[in-house]
Amino acid sequence: MAPLARQLEERIRAVVKGKNAVVRQALACVFAEGHLLIEDVPGVGKTTLALSLAKTLGLSLQRIQFTADLLPADILGVSVFNSRDNTFEFKPGPIFHHIILADEINRSSPKTQSALLEAMSERQVTTDQSTRPLPRPFFVIATQNPIEHHGTFPLPESQRDRFLMRLTMGYPDAADELEILRNAIDAHAAERLEAVTDAAGIRAGIDAVRAVRVDGALDEYILRIVRETRSSPYLDLGVSPRGALALRRVAQANAYLDARDFVTPDDIKSLAVSVLGHRVLPKGVDLGADADPGRRVLEDILARTPVPL
Repeated sequence: MAPLARQLEERIRAVVKGKNAVVRQALACVFAEGHLLIEDVPGVGKTTLALSLAKTLGLSLQRIQFTADLLPADILGVSVFNSRDNTFEFKPGPIFHHIILADEINRSSPKTQSALLEAMSERQVTTDQSTRPLPRPFFVIATQNPIEHHGTFPLPESQRDRFLMRLTMGYPDAADELEILRNAIDAHAAERLEAVTDAAGIRAGIDAVRAVRVDGALDEYILRIVRETRSSPYLDLGVSPRGALALRRVAQANAYLDARDFVTPDDIKSLAVSVLGHRVLPKGVDLGADADPGRRVLEDILARTPVPL
């Protein structure tokens, strides 16, 4: 494992107990320069993982609690009239940080959710006919509870597609949960984590990921997986070309974290469900429903798609 990745993982694992695979995939998402959706029931560590990532990466963080009354201007910023100069002065909103923690993103209205679309796709925002770049790197880490639907607004497909990966935390196993109980893990431990790197270090890692070699046979393997989702009789919506590119990029990031300069089929197989699961729509299931049927379809496609030798 690359030295930087090892340090990051060790720091985060000290707070996020028993979720080594989830921590690893979250870091792969960061170095692939993608946005992360963490989806699970309350109390399993979604926000703790997001805060731990932000603190160890040494980037500026802004947490936004999404609620039904949150407006786009509350995120992007607003122009205020300056009576001294008779001009309008732009007051930037919380979006102008390296990491945006969008807590319970599905509790805000579709209008507010859509305010993030340009920022997530183009890493810029347009207000009052002026386009303003966001810091680089820029990440949105969003959390939501997929079970509770009262007072929520399911993310539309176009919004979900902007997230590079979707992760679920799951309950800890018995041994890890016993350690949590016995050691009384501090709920604020994530906020006190020290940074391992900074914005320049993350940018260097992102550039290194792009240089990781992907064999032509592996590109064809990704394409076979993606095209199977489009022809599956169990899916109403298959994976777009953006999804295929996302899977390729995350596989490169996983290889980088392992200190390799080439991608293997295992990089693709181990990450495919997390990258593609929220981009497919099982028949008879709407976008706000449990995505487990799509996961099962993807696992079946991966099992029967020939792996390059």
